[in-house]
Amino acid sequence: MSTSASTASAAVVAPNPRRKLLLRLVFIVVVFALLAWGTWYWLDGRWYASTNDAYAHANIVEVTPLVPGTVTAIDADNNDYVRAGQTLVQFDAADARVALERAEANLALTVRRVRALYAGAGAAQALLATRQVELRRAEQDDARVLKLKGTGAISAQDAQHAGDALAAARAALGAAREQLNSSRAPIAETVLARQPDVLMAAAMLRQAYLDLVRTRLLAPVSGYVAKRNVQLGQRVLPGTPLMALVPLDHVWVDANFKETMIGQMRIGQPVTLTSDVYGGGVVYHGHVQGLGIGTGSAFALLPAQNATGNWIKIVQRLPVRIDLDRGELAKHPLRVGLSMTVEVNLHDQNGAMLASQPPSKPVLQTTVYDGQVRAADALIARIIHSNAGSAMAPAAVAPHARQG
Repeated sequence: MSTSASTASAAVVAPNPRRKLLLRLVFIVVVFALLAWGTWYWLDGRWYASTNDAYAHANIVEVTPLVPGTVTAIDADNNDYVRAGQTLVQFDAADARVALERAEANLALTVRRVRALYAGAGAAQALLATRQVELRRAEQDDARVLKLKGTGAISAQDAQHAGDALAAARAALGAAREQLNSSRAPIAETVLARQPDVLMAAAMLRQAYLDLVRTRLLAPVSGYVAKRNVQLGQRVLPGTPLMALVPLDHVWVDANFKETMIGQMRIGQPVTLTSDVYGGGVVYHGHVQGLGIGTGSAFALLPAQNATGNWIKIVQRLPVRIDLDRGELAKHPLRVGLSMTVEVNLHDQNGAMLASQPPSKPVLQTTVYDGQVRAADALIARIIHSNAGSAMAPAAVAPHARQG
C-alpha cells in the first residue's frame, strides 16, 4: 500500500518536459515581441503623436444688416446653400427710395447752382474788363482837362467833374475786382464735379444709394445657412445677427495635444485624420498650420488660480491647427464640431514652432459690396453730366472713380 502511494506522488512531482519547452518558447516569443516593439518605437513609433481630442472648425460668417428696416422677404433658410452675392433677406425699401430721389434732386440742383457760379464768375470778369476800359477813358479825360484848365478854355466846375469821374471809375474798378474775387472763391482751382458743394451733394446721394441697395441683404461668401433667427415682419437694427453662413470648402481641425507632445511638433508636418462620421475607411490628409499660443485655461473667462496651498499639477493641452486637403473635403464634407482622430508625423523637424512672417493675404474676404459703390459713382457721374452743360470738364468724375 505504501509503495503505490509513493509511486503516485512521484508521478505528480516529476516535471513535464513538453510543458517546460512550451513555457520557454512563450518566454522567447514575448522577449522577441518586446524587442521588436522597442526597436519599432525607437526607430519609428516615437515619431508620431496622436489624439482624439480634436474637432472640425470652419469660418462662421455672421450676416447682419447695415441699415435698419422691416423684413419683407426671407430668401434662404437653414441648411440651404447660397452663393456669394445672393439675396438672403429683403427689407421694406419705400423710405430709402424716397430718400434716394431726394438726394438725386439735390445733386442736380447743386450742380445747376454751381454752374451758375461759373457763369457769374464769367460775368464778373467781363464787368471788370468794362470797368478797366472806363477807368482808362476817365484818366484820358482828366488828363485833357488838366491841360486845358490852365488856358482858361474850360471852367473849374468842368475840371471838378472830370476829377470826380476819374475817382468814380477807380472805385468802380475796385468794386468789380472784389466782385470777381468773391465770384471766384467758391470755384477757385477746381472743376465743377470737384467743387465742394457738388462733392457734398454727391456724398449724400452715394449714402442714399447705399441705404437703398442695402435693403437687400447679400451673402458675403458662398456657404451653407445656419442659425437663422430672423422672421418676416421683424424690425431689425444694424448689427443684429440674422443668420450665419458656413463655407464648408475651408474646414480645419483644432487638435488638443498634451503639452508633453508639443516639443517635437513643427509647422508643416504631415497629418492623417479620420472622422467618426465616416469611420476609418475615409482618411484625410493635411499639415500642421500652427501651434497654439496658449492653453485653453490661459484664455478662459475665469483663469485658474494656482497660487494656493492645495495645488495639483495637471497636464495641460495646447490647440494645434491642422489644415486639410481641399479635394478630400469636397469628396467627404465635414461639419463644424465633428470629432476627429489625429496623428501627426514628427519625422520632419525642419519647420518652425511659431510663424515668423505675417500673413501675405486676407484670411477671408468678400467683394460682393464693391459693385454697390461703383454703381453709385456711375449714377452720380450721369446726374452731373446731364446738369453741367458746357461747364462740364473732362476731369468731372466721381471721387471713388478717380481713386480707383
